Amino acid sequence: MKAMLLAAGLGTRLRPLTYDLPKPMVPILGRPVMEHIIRLLARHGFDDVIANLHYFPDLIRDTFGDGSRHGIRLVYSYEPELLGTAGGVGNAREHFGGETFLVISGDALTDIDLTALWRRHKEAGGIATLALKRVDDPSELGVVIVDDEGRIQGFQEKPAPGEELSNLGNCGIYVFEPEIFDYFPDRPFVDWAQDVFPALLEQDVAFYGHEVAEYWNDVGSLEEYRQGNFDALEGKVAVETPGTRNGSQLPADAEVEGSVFIGDGCEIASGVRLTGPVVIGERSRIGEGVALRDTIVWPGTQVDAGTVLIGAVAGDRPLADKLAG
Repeated sequence: MKAMLLAAGLGTRLRPLTYDLPKPMVPILGRPVMEHIIRLLARHGFDDVIANLHYFPDLIRDTFGDGSRHGIRLVYSYEPELLGTAGGVGNAREHFGGETFLVISGDALTDIDLTALWRRHKEAGGIATLALKRVDDPSELGVVIVDDEGRIQGFQEKPAPGEELSNLGNCGIYVFEPEIFDYFPDRPFVDWAQDVFPALLEQDVAFYGHEVAEYWNDVGSLEEYRQGNFDALEGKVAVETPGTRNGSQLPADAEVEGSVFIGDGCEIASGVRLTGPVVIGERSRIGEGVALRDTIVWPGTQVDAGTVLIGAVAGDRPLADKLAG
């Protein structure tokens, strides 16, 4: 099955955190967000994937290659100038060869059942199916209005508290029939919410929502990033991780309280104190007497002896080289 992974215009909201590293490459339990999505695609049988790139294309290509390491065929489409949320998909339409295809963001942490989404799309028979998630605060994102059959009736962008017509958030994960391109305007820059979906509604073309119960976090802020790591540590989202939980690599005199993840190849000195949740990425070096609490240490980072970090995200520069290595 074919899929498009969007990694083009992502990462700007986390820019102060990432030192200009694109958001798809920030690590969740030691692995880039985009790698978790690629592994999710492979688990659900999406073996023909095209990744849409803009920021740091060489880093992403060098990291993921042709996808064979993850059991998929991975090719790339490059946007010299950003073409909108849908424009990059339209730019790669020939890749899909007239087949049904999936579009998924490369910067969201999720374990959504893509097989169920695909099945819902085929059963509903519409031109598109959107993954929807119930949210506590609809004012933070666009919500989708559906009828009793799940057919989409409209959208509401960041409604004010008390004015929301729905609490179903758009996850940015879609299944499309190739005819979707018939509803694109005749210009390069195209937006799903501003151009394509309104055209479907105006012309009474059926498309549907599929409510998901699984985990979804768009990792769009520092707090969401921290929460994504800690949720993965607690098993609230299913991800594969290169490392161990609860301190099996620690020296005998280490003090550990709460949940701890330690990536492969770490060097942990004596006398450390870890008060979870704590995530230490692979190949990191933690010096003698270091104390970490509610902290994430990025892969390949050195934390000097005697350092105390509370509520921190720690990473050395250049972070891009460390993640790609």
